[in-house]
Amino acid sequence: MEVKIGVQHAPREITLESEQSAEEVERAVAEALAGKAQLLSLVDDHGRKVLVPADRLAYVEIGEPTARKVGFGAA
Repeated sequence: MEVKIGVQHAPREITLESEQSAEEVERAVAEALAGKAQLLSLVDDHGRKVLVPADRLAYVEIGEPTARKVGFGAA
């Protein structure tokens, strides 16, 4: 699952691939925005934890993983 996180006052978004389902990511975002958690905490597919302060979230985009292209070709 590809997740893009926009952070207020940051020039770039955070992009990560996660094995968490879309529902799990959405639940974590909803809890952070509702004030139940101080941080949005997600785990990428390498086991690294990404923490973003809930009050700095600008947006979260949840999408499907992108297939990596290998080699040369006209696309």
